[in-house]
Amino acid sequence: MTARAYRFVIYTVLLVFCLFYLTPLYVMLVNSLKPLAEIRGGGMLSLPMELTTAPWRSAWSEAQIGVEANGLKPYFINSIMMVVPAVTLSTLLGALNGYVLSKYRFRGDKIVFGLMLFSCFIPFQIVLIPMAKILGLLSLSGSTAGLVMVHLVYGIGFSTLFFKNYYEAFPTELIKAAQLDGATFFGIFRRILLPSSGPIIVVCVIWQFTNIWNDFLFGASFADFDSQPITVALNNLVSSSTGVKEYNVHFAGAILAALPTLVVYVVAGKYFVRGLMAGSVKG
Repeated sequence: MTARAYRFVIYTVLLVFCLFYLTPLYVMLVNSLKPLAEIRGGGMLSLPMELTTAPWRSAWSEAQIGVEANGLKPYFINSIMMVVPAVTLSTLLGALNGYVLSKYRFRGDKIVFGLMLFSCFIPFQIVLIPMAKILGLLSLSGSTAGLVMVHLVYGIGFSTLFFKNYYEAFPTELIKAAQLDGATFFGIFRRILLPSSGPIIVVCVIWQFTNIWNDFLFGASFADFDSQPITVALNNLVSSSTGVKEYNVHFAGAILAALPTLVVYVVAGKYFVRGLMAGSVKG
């Protein structure tokens, strides 16, 4: 097989897989722009004969979710209020943990890292009851702050792993030189490590943002009606529909719920693998 034929086969296979994975998004998008009567008439793969944005307006601010017809907007805001502090805190604490565990040696440091690494493999379902008890003791049950704490605790193991592996490749001599010059612990972290941590910060932010935004189990378990994230509200949107199923509204709501993670990957996705590889080679 010639090089040109080999490339043709590779690109053809990639194109087939690309179309396969993009088909659900295409179906949701085109049907979210159709009137309901056109969807019920069949032809879900066809382009809209009559374009309408009414399903998007309904999903955003008018759809019936639970007992109120206020759409997904308040729950979208709830998710933002949950994701931003959870991602910020888990990234910052993971960076500090990675700094300590990679550049300082103390009794039990390997055990501490091993336990944090083990936390990455604990299933969500196992921590539901302990988390519920802790949130109750702290009076954080059913609140956005409680969800932030849950995701912070569950995500700090991943962020620590990312930063520790990244900082292992950072020259220890620079840390020691800074200490000889009188730099403090936080001074070294703020002035030397953080400015060089851009690639791994992007990795951590994308990973944490995606996991937290798409989470359903913790939101359904620990949030009340006023603090529910958008994933729970989307489920309620579909479940609470009565009479005729408004599939166009459901499709529009699903795209609205997935839009932030899609934007994050489109904007910063190319830095994800680059950031992971940045700490894999010494020197």
